[in-house]
Amino acid sequence: MAAVDVIVDNLVTLWRIPAIRQNFHWIFLLISAVGSILKELELVPQTYFSSSRNALNVYFVKVTWGWTLLLLTPFLLLSNSSFSRSASFLGRRLLSLAVATTIWYVCTETFFYIEDATGSCFETDGVDVINKEFTSKASCRRAGFQWNGYDISGHSFILAYSALFIMEETAPMAFLKTASLSALPRMVLNLLYVALNLIVIVWVWMFACTSVYFHDPSHKLLGTICGVLGWYLTYRVWYLKPLSPGLPPQRHAKGLKQHT
Repeated sequence: MAAVDVIVDNLVTLWRIPAIRQNFHWIFLLISAVGSILKELELVPQTYFSSSRNALNVYFVKVTWGWTLLLLTPFLLLSNSSFSRSASFLGRRLLSLAVATTIWYVCTETFFYIEDATGSCFETDGVDVINKEFTSKASCRRAGFQWNGYDISGHSFILAYSALFIMEETAPMAFLKTASLSALPRMVLNLLYVALNLIVIVWVWMFACTSVYFHDPSHKLLGTICGVLGWYLTYRVWYLKPLSPGLPPQRHAKGLKQHT
């Protein structure tokens, strides 16, 4: 597992660079803006990833939040229990997962509602509204027709938000390198950390693909802004307040007396 240790050390070093952590959210806004321009100018050639049926989209992006929780939940439990076994401390850290899931659910449901409220059901190749009884995208498409509403990009939202969420919750790894962990927990923690970084790479790549291949510019930019705001209002505003889940541990376990 020496190779994994080296990878973990390199990843930790990368994420500790202030410019990367402080500006990571700007990357998504920049990609969304530039990608939208490239799409409108039709400067990007069609590739495997221009099809929504590509494997990464089908098996990962469509269940982005599931993959994020599947990998991040055990990492959060294992890493934070290394800092403190206090039930209240671990409870607050788990609450951050609940808050993030609530943000994901509320935003995606709001996007669906807006698309339904602003849309109409059209013939697939026509421009005439065919039937007022179809008042939602789901019912319209089940009938074999096409729904045209304001489709805020859920992919732009969830991919940006998930990557920023993972960045914040894996930050304690920088202080766990010197923690006294037995071999098995450390191995599991390292593997989860590497997997989470790999999934962030996938999210960023697929975010870029969404930006250059799909949606109208305003749909993507608004989805991206919602994702960035969801992260900013929690980790840069609310979590700094006393009545909140709080930020992930910011220093070595020995210094966390307030959580013990």
